[in-house]
This record gives sequence, C-alpha cells and structure tokens, in this order.
Amino acid sequence: MLRFQSNHRPPWGGAKGGFGLNEKFKRFLHSPWIFLVGFVLILALVNLLGNSRSVQAQITYSEFLDMLDQNQVESVEVVEDQLIITPKSRGYGVPAYYTTTVVSNDALVGELRAAGVEFSASKPAQTFSIFDIVMSGASLLMMGIMIYWIVSLWRATRNKGENGKQSGIGGFGGFGFARSTAKQFDVQNCTTRFTDVAGQDEAKESLIEIVDILKNPAKYTSVGAEIPKGALLVGPPGTGKTLLAKAVAGEAGCPFFFVSGSAFVEMFVGTGAARVRDLFQQAAKKAPCIVFIDEIDAIGKKRDGTGLGGNDEREQTLNQLLAEMDGFDPEKGIIVLGATNRPEILDKALLRPGRFDRRIPVELPDMKGREEILKVHARKKTMAHGINLKRVADATPGASGADLANILNEAALAAVRDNRSAVTQADLDKATEFVLAGSEKKSMVISPEEKRIIAYHEIGHALVAMKQKDGAPVRKITIIPRTNGALGFTMQADEQEHVLMTKEDLTNRLQVLVAGRAAEELMFETCTSGAANDIERATAIARNMVSRFGMSDQVGLMALDTVVNQYLDGELRSNASQESAAMVEHEMKKLIQQAYDSAMKVLKENASTLNHLAEYLLIHENITGEEMMQLVEEEKHAGEPVLAGEFKIEE
Repeated sequence: MLRFQSNHRPPWGGAKGGFGLNEKFKRFLHSPWIFLVGFVLILALVNLLGNSRSVQAQITYSEFLDMLDQNQVESVEVVEDQLIITPKSRGYGVPAYYTTTVVSNDALVGELRAAGVEFSASKPAQTFSIFDIVMSGASLLMMGIMIYWIVSLWRATRNKGENGKQSGIGGFGGFGFARSTAKQFDVQNCTTRFTDVAGQDEAKESLIEIVDILKNPAKYTSVGAEIPKGALLVGPPGTGKTLLAKAVAGEAGCPFFFVSGSAFVEMFVGTGAARVRDLFQQAAKKAPCIVFIDEIDAIGKKRDGTGLGGNDEREQTLNQLLAEMDGFDPEKGIIVLGATNRPEILDKALLRPGRFDRRIPVELPDMKGREEILKVHARKKTMAHGINLKRVADATPGASGADLANILNEAALAAVRDNRSAVTQADLDKATEFVLAGSEKKSMVISPEEKRIIAYHEIGHALVAMKQKDGAPVRKITIIPRTNGALGFTMQADEQEHVLMTKEDLTNRLQVLVAGRAAEELMFETCTSGAANDIERATAIARNMVSRFGMSDQVGLMALDTVVNQYLDGELRSNASQESAAMVEHEMKKLIQQAYDSAMKVLKENASTLNHLAEYLLIHENITGEEMMQLVEEEKHAGEPVLAGEFKIEE
C-alpha cells in the first residue's frame, strides 16, 4: 500500500503550513481585541435578525375585526384591556402576534365565539422574546469579559512590578502601554564626545566629574562621598543640552537611554507610572548607564494639590519618578540627566538633593563660544580658503548653537545651488542674513514712492547709529523685502561682547530704533506703518529700563515687572499697582520721546548726508558698512550739501 506523507502542517498548524496563520493573526486571536470584535459581530447578528422578522405589530381594533371576518385569527389572549392576537398564517416577514386595545368587552366574547376562535384571559406578565434573551446574554457575557480584562490588567501591572515581565492577556502588557518608549543607544552607538561640543566650557566641566563617577565609582565611595543621582540641564532651546548628555554617555562608554517627558503621559491612568518603572528596570539591567529625560517639565510640573482631571495622571507619573530616583542604588552607576527650558515650574521635590543634585546652566554662547561652535560644524563642510568665521560670530549675538549650525548648512546649500565645491565668505554672509531676516522676496512689487520711504527709513537707522560715539558699527543696509515680513533692515554687529548694558547703551539703542520713524517725518512730513516693529522693540527696552533696571528717577529702584520664562520668550509679569503702572507708562513715553528728539536732531544736522545715502541705496538696493563710510567721506569732502528739492526740512 502506498502512503502519501505530507510535510505540510494543517491550516491551523505552525509556520510550515502553506495555509497556516501568520504570527500577527495569532497574536490577534490571543489579544483582548478579539472580544471586542466578537461583541460587534453579536450586535450585528441580533440587529440583522431583529430587522428580518418583527416580533409583534400594533393594529387597530377595526383591523382585528376584519381579521376575524376573514378567518385569519388562530387564538386570542385577553390581558386587561389589551388583546394578544396569534394569526393563522406564519412565514418570513409576518409578525409572531398582533396587539390591539379592546373597545368593548361585552361584545368581544360573542364575536370570538361566533368566529370559532380560541380565547383566554391572563394577568399582565413580562414577556421576553428570543432576541431579548440573546441580547441580555451577550451583554452579560461581555460584562464578564470586561471584568476579567480589568482583573488581568491589575495582575499584569502588579506582576510586572515584581519580576519585570510583561504578562496578562488584558493588561497593559498585552497592548504594550506599560513599555517605556525610551530609545537605547549602546556603547558602540554613543560616538559623541566632548570635543563635539563647543561654547559650553562651564557645562562640560560640571559633567566631566559625572563621567569620572561612572568610570570609577569606587574612588568616590571609598572616602564616603555620595554619588550624585542626577543633574538637570537648564537653558534656552538649541544650546546643546541633548548633545551634552550624549557626550557624557560617549565619554563614559556606557549605554544611553533617551526619552521625552511627554512620552510618559497618556490618556490611560497609570500608564505613565508603569512606563517610568519599566524605564528604570531596563536601566538597572544595563547599569552603569545614563537615563536622559528631555523636556522633563512635561511630567515634573509643580503639583497643585487638587489631583483632579488630567493633572491626576501627570502627578502619578511624577510621584513614580520621585520614588524611582529615591529608591535605586547609586552604586550601580545609574545617572539621570534631565533637560528643560522652564526650570521655574518644576516641583521642588524633584529638585532637592538626592534626586537632581546638580543644576547645570547651558546658556547662549558668547562671541568666543559662537566662533568655536562654528569651527566644530565647519569640520564637516568643505570651506574655501580665507573664511572668517569670526565675522559670522560678530553678526549673530544671541544665536544658539542650533542657529549657528543652520547658518553653516544654509551656506553649504547656497554653494551647491551655485555649482561651487566649497563654501565661500559670500555664502556665509548670505546664510547669516537668511537665518536672521529670512530669504529675499524678490517677487514682491513695491511702488517707487513706497520704496523711497523705505530707503530713507533704513538710512535713518544707519546714520544715527554711525553718529553715536560708542554705537555698534553698521554691517549692511538693504531695502530688499524679506520673507519674515521686513521690507528692509539695517544690520549692526558689535565687535565686543557686552555683559552689562549701561543706561547710555540702552538710550543709544532707543535712538537707533526710532530714527527710522524720525527720517520719515523729517523728509516726507508723514509716518507709515513700517515702524511697527521698531516701536515694539523700543517700548520693550524702555519698559525694562523703568520697571526692572531702576533707570528712572521718578519710579526709583523698584522691580515692578518679573520675568516669567527666562529661557523662552522672556515674558514679563507686572507686579505694579494701577498708580505705579501709570507712572511706569509715563516714564516709558518720556524715554522714547527723548530718544526720538535726539534722533531727529542728528538727522536734521546731517540732512545732506541722509539724502546722499538714500539716493545711493535706491539705485543699488544694498549698502555695506564700508561703502557707507566711503560715501559719507565723499559727501563730506564735496563741500556742498546734496539736498532733494522736493523735501522740506524744518530747522
């Protein structure tokens, strides 16, 4: 007898079967989602059957009499004033019985006897159809499944806290909710070093000791020193906080866990706390290692004490984080690094010694730091000979490391667009303007009259800045519109870094800001909306001078405004009364008006130079600082003032 032996498994078998179920479908069959799918199918089936055959139908009493006359009634049951009528005909789409209201009980018996219909009477009772029973059974079944699901969820969460394993069909483990979303970088993947970080010398010095602790923990514990559990990096966006954390991991040669604070917060209560537990359990297995929580203010906000609504889940996550940081053994070598732009809103329990022991500021780089950052990013670029990175550093006060990296990248893109193999100084200058003011909007059409006003406005800024004794030198003037909304701009670049600003320095800035509006009113006897941004900036400087810096004799040495977000937008919160606020506004107006009068005086005294420079700018659209100085010297030695006849200058 020949026997055929197949190597294939049956369709419901393992992976070798040609018709076997794949792994995803098998996981689906063992997941809680199968219960939800079954519930939906049961509801659809009940709805289909219920629509296919109605259980009962309400008719009028006259219709009932017609049924009697036509011999269509099999039996009748009297329940108080209701008749339950069973018809003789049965079939698809025919109701099981009819109901109607009795009109006359006296004549009813006679009519039923005359028709030869069986009838009876009974007390009212609750009747159930097969569909009601099916629906009730399905509801009870699903309720039992949901209870089992919830119990399994609780057991899975508890078991995970005990042995670190994901278990339970219906728990968080079944859906992966409890798993931490932290990205793990192993030793071979942590290639960042401190040499890749520039402009943050003080922050690097603070982190070098943490690296030594991770490499040689016994050296510190032998003398009784307690190993820091965490360090908090605070500073503006783009200053390199994440890069510093990766550099610590790379220098220490240990695994690195990266997770965002927002990844812990979910709509399901308890998910964040479970993910915190999972993160620290993973870190304990990889110790020594670094856990970096970026934007930690998402879960570390101050607790408000109400515990209501959405705050309850966040506070549970915070409490779990506090417990984990307080409970793990520091000798294992787990260092928690946090980063935030808003340290003022963090909970005090998170900042106390024993949790985040150190607070490391990562501030905006100074002029030297900006140049060092540019050198680091220039390593990966093909640069032409004679590149002056200090020129870019001078023109970008207040720029972060991310801004400087963007400038070099834009310069490289500009070189590629022009089919050049190296980045030139012109590319760097163009990229600096692009990052600070946006790209040129050449398609914008401006009328000659408006273009003339813009030219005098920008020359007004530049001329007043040039005439100041200690003012920052002018780098460039342009009247080409930009994509950020500017119709033109005047770029100043101070060659020195200022840590302190004197009253005279701030007053000079006010004069330069309002000089554009002064030039408009001087030459055209009108004003435009183009000075809106200048007025906003001047108002902000004047307010700080009066309400924060104590530079007003009338207000005195009082801090009437407080900075809310130091590292973000620098928003001010007023602490002044109505009387003090009115006084502050009066002094602000006084400072701005004095600056305006000084700027107007300078422009009137140099009206010929103003016209000469404006006419040149209208033709060429761009003027560099060197060209401006040369034009001023030429106009000075010409011996004759160059005045436009159409302008009226008031002395």
